Amino acid sequence: MTDRRSRHVLVPFGTRPEVVKLAPVVHALVAGGHTVTVVDTGQHADPAMGSALQEALGLRPTHRFALPDGQPARTGALHADAATAVARFAPDLVLALGDTATVPAYALAARAAGVPFGHVEAGLRSFNGRSVEEVNRRVAAAVAQLHFAPTARAAAFLAGEGIPAERVFVVGNPVVDTLVARGVRPVPAERRAGVLVTAHRPTNVDDPVRLARLVDVVRGLAEQVGPVTFPVHPRTAARLAATGLDARLDHPGVHRSGPLAYDDLLAALAGSVLTVTDSGGIQEEAAYLGVPVVVLRSSTPRWEGVEAGTTTLAGLASDTAAAQVLAAAVEHTSPAGQARAAGLPCPYGDGTAGPQVAAVLADPRTDELLALVEPDFTDGHLPW
Repeated sequence: MTDRRSRHVLVPFGTRPEVVKLAPVVHALVAGGHTVTVVDTGQHADPAMGSALQEALGLRPTHRFALPDGQPARTGALHADAATAVARFAPDLVLALGDTATVPAYALAARAAGVPFGHVEAGLRSFNGRSVEEVNRRVAAAVAQLHFAPTARAAAFLAGEGIPAERVFVVGNPVVDTLVARGVRPVPAERRAGVLVTAHRPTNVDDPVRLARLVDVVRGLAEQVGPVTFPVHPRTAARLAATGLDARLDHPGVHRSGPLAYDDLLAALAGSVLTVTDSGGIQEEAAYLGVPVVVLRSSTPRWEGVEAGTTTLAGLASDTAAAQVLAAAVEHTSPAGQARAAGLPCPYGDGTAGPQVAAVLADPRTDELLALVEPDFTDGHLPW
């Protein structure tokens, strides 16, 4: 194809997973001849969760916003900043990823300005009506002209919601691009040991009762499976300190730290026999590394691992649920569980999501998909 389009793409991000996943997309867009404006929306002010990772992955923002503390001022500022960014940089397309607060803010700002919107990691669905992230994903789907789905299942969810097939592109998840680019490889099962635990979601750490169950699970993992590596998210650390539960994590089998640098986190994950987490991205990274997962939630938007039998859903809503976390951990760390996880291919793509996104945007046929045309039913024909 000789007639290629070069577009100006505004790429906003606000959290650590967005940095990890958008870095290869931005690199591919630039390599593909597109102009890219990168905006740090300011969701993470902690250097370990934000700027340090950006530098490590080569994602250098064109502009950084700073958000005030506290709600609703924080949400209001995020939406106001989004409108400012779209007006100031006047892109041909806004391209956002995932389900954080950044996504609906920039999707709605793009629509208000008459600028097309594209969604990377489109079509993930947890079917949890209480999930703010689920609302964010559905807002993105309602606004987007281009839906870059990570898997066929995600594309099927979009089809079920009436998204036209010609607007959906199954490209894989760009987290795999990052893993491939950084040379991350699975560790042989016989060389793995211990458990990596991460927990940060408000439903798990803001409720003192659930937080106490999490602490008991961490201790139980150390006693029943092996040594636990627990890099504690700042939110979780604050809640542990406020409730006095941090003292119960003083256990010889539990190694606590602050947030790990991304490469260190990947090394800890690759070298573990199991990860117990409420993170979405770690579920994908674990699948690439052949590490089984127990998800500290009762649903997940990443169903591929559940279907494959390498991921178990087991939340902290009750003592029974917490006991199921430990039971699943024992099963996944059995020889059969280890062999099953290590032997399955990663369902989240082959590491070419970024170039595929760049190629779609370079295709002249995409012009029609990006056009925001008002329909005309004045001839009496109705849309049904």
